[in-house]
Formats: sequence, C-alpha cells, structure tokens
Amino acid sequence: MNENKNVAVVIMAAGKGTRMRTDLPKVLTPMKGRPLLSYVLKAARGINPALIAVIVGHKRDMVTDRFKADDIAFVTQEPQLGTGHAVAQAEQVLADFDGDIVTLSGDVPLIKKETIEKLISAHRGADAVLTVLTCDLDDPASYGRITRAGGKIAGNVEAKDATADQLNVKEINCGIYVFKSSFLFPALKQVNNNNAQGEYYLTDLINMAVADGHTVCGVKTEDRAEALGVNTAKDLEALEDGVK
Repeated sequence: MNENKNVAVVIMAAGKGTRMRTDLPKVLTPMKGRPLLSYVLKAARGINPALIAVIVGHKRDMVTDRFKADDIAFVTQEPQLGTGHAVAQAEQVLADFDGDIVTLSGDVPLIKKETIEKLISAHRGADAVLTVLTCDLDDPASYGRITRAGGKIAGNVEAKDATADQLNVKEINCGIYVFKSSFLFPALKQVNNNNAQGEYYLTDLINMAVADGHTVCGVKTEDRAEALGVNTAKDLEALEDGVK
C-alpha cells in the first residue's frame, strides 16, 4: 500500500474521561481489555500512512508511555480548545507534508481501515478539499446534521443551532474526515470560537469549504457503530457488543 505514503493520520486523544467517572485520559478507557486508542491506531496503521500524529493533553505522559512507537509523533494540545484547535496542533509535525490528512477521534473505536480507504478513494476521485464520513441514525440526538442540496453536501448544522426541519435530518456527521493538506491548515487559521463553548470546531471547515466554492464529498457508512463515540459507561457497554 505504498500509494498511501502521501497520507498522514491525525488522531485526537487529548480529552478527559469526565463522564466515564475516571481520571484516566479518555482514550485509555479499556474496552474488552484494550484501551480505546489501540483500536483506532490499528485502523490507522492498516492504511500504512506516512505518519500518525496523536494529539495528547490530559495526563499526556500516560498516553505517550503506553503507545510510544516509531510511526507515531505525539503533539500536545494545552489547553484543550476544541477539535479544530486539536488538529491545528498537528501542523507542528506536518508543516512540510503534501498530501491527504485523515483525522480520527481516539474515542471512536470501531472505525475500520476499509472505511478509511473508501473515504480516501472518494476524496481523490472527487478532487475534494474535504471528505466527511456520515451515517443515518434513527435518533440523531445531539450529533451535527449534514445538509444537502441536489444530493451534494451543503453544510453541517450543530443540533443546538438547527431548525425544526434540520433536526428531522437523519444523516449525521461522524467526525471522521480526509482533508487536502493544502486546504486544512490555512483553513483552520480562519476558524473562530464565536460559539457557546468558546471552542474551535473542525466541523466549521465544512461550511467554510462550501461557502468558498470548494468540492466537499461525503461517504455514508452503513455500519452505524463506526460513528459512535464513548462518552459514558453506557456507550462503552453498547460498543463492546461490536468488538470482534
């Protein structure tokens, strides 16, 4: 898979496991005896990227000690100011990288390497600046909704900002992307934190790219478990059923 040497992976792994009622870094939460991050790293390594950048923060030494390896560059996010801010830190190790950058969440453990490969293939086929993984959920709850016009992605709307009609949309943003490196880091510098949480969101790049007339692509997974993150003990229990 040498073709993927012009692919790098960024994994967001800086968060606390607050709602897990543990002081562990969230990505070290065990699932079937293995830390959540180990599942994500396995999928990332499956595509044979040029580099894996892991963004660490809360109790970072615990994460780096557990996962230190030649193919991983650890980058610290301090303080933690949102997903956009997290990925922006990776420019420290990817400033000279020219290719496609896959962004994954260290607490979304059931993503498959085959799905990442589909994302990359669709991204390149469409010559998109940004490709997002989506799926349909019967109860999308607090997930961001993907809006479309004529079948094409028209934007991303956070649940708290959505209209009643938009809340009826079942297609959600899974938070897993492929970006052209030439788009990603300059675009992240344009993201602001004018929102209720005062954070910089990676999702803002969808609306920015559409507004600027760039091609934005979406790939829908039929396996909903790939989209689900671990925020609570109940989430963990639900996902463990899908672990092989």
